Amino acid sequence: MPVAGEPRANVIPLHSNSGRGAAARRATAQRADRSRRHPSLLTEPGSQASAEQIASVVREIDQHRGFTTEGPARDGVPNELAKRIAAVAEFVRKRMMGDYDVDEFGFDPHLNDAVFLPLLRVLFNSWFRVEVSGVENLPESGAALVVANHAGVLPFDGLMTSVAVRDHHPTHRDLRLLAADMVFDMPMVGQAARKAGHTMACTDDAHRLLAAGELTAVFPEGYKGLGKHFKDRYKLQRFGRGGFVSAALRTKAPIVPCSIVGSEEIYPMVADVKLLARILGVPYFPITPLFPLAGPLGVIPLPSKWYIQFGEPIDTADYDESAADDPMITFELTDQVRETIQQTLYQLLANRRNMFLG
Repeated sequence: MPVAGEPRANVIPLHSNSGRGAAARRATAQRADRSRRHPSLLTEPGSQASAEQIASVVREIDQHRGFTTEGPARDGVPNELAKRIAAVAEFVRKRMMGDYDVDEFGFDPHLNDAVFLPLLRVLFNSWFRVEVSGVENLPESGAALVVANHAGVLPFDGLMTSVAVRDHHPTHRDLRLLAADMVFDMPMVGQAARKAGHTMACTDDAHRLLAAGELTAVFPEGYKGLGKHFKDRYKLQRFGRGGFVSAALRTKAPIVPCSIVGSEEIYPMVADVKLLARILGVPYFPITPLFPLAGPLGVIPLPSKWYIQFGEPIDTADYDESAADDPMITFELTDQVRETIQQTLYQLLANRRNMFLG
């Protein structure tokens, strides 16, 4: 009972309109939750799932599993994985059944496309980040002789050039490399080189490849280019006696100069231990900042930025048959090719800001 003179307190009711609103919201949320549940869980007595509820639940389950009715998700990860498994199974089947072709040089396109090229593409795209230009100067069909500079201690430049032609040429042609004899004398390496389409760097093999209409590559500097010191980088060495020019003249194949920037920096050679090279029977024994001090890590090439540019072809169709035996003509063409490659190297180097970043 209130006392006289005291202020009267206001009593706030516990069940207001806001409480009834909260209860209504909870009921709405429960109904929405039931609508998202699987139709088999709607077990309230007398309740029955509507067609809209069932369709909504089915769509949600399909989206969660990655299968939508629109189509793109059906071609996603599960189908891609299935395609890869099927490709591996098909590769194994063909190898076991002998369902593949090998040419007279030992080239195995099936093995090259499935094994060698995918491995080289990792270096090409991610490690050396090769940029290719002038690939339109290579013929879409028929023979041509690609002549390139050679450097880098190990012949990564030849392998990267073959990937450049295969991936960037409009018809994805195979580039047949002419390699040194020592490559084919090494166990396992020689067999792998043959299966990848390479053969010995001799005039006879070059002539046979060009006569068969193959896109062939030669590196006239040879070991002189591979084993030169870092201080002499991008200074072309002597191009030999012009045997590659004679092969191109005999087969009327165009000569395509190719300039490669980036290969000189993968193993910066500061010294050559000639005594060790003579004992081991190798052309040179390189000393680099990381080899042999870093052990096996010194074998990993440095990630230099590469550029490969194919120049305009030099036509040989206008020369007569006796030109291949004329030392003056072969020397003139050899010097023209060498000078073209050298000048292109200078231009590429002038546009390059950093040997690792490009």
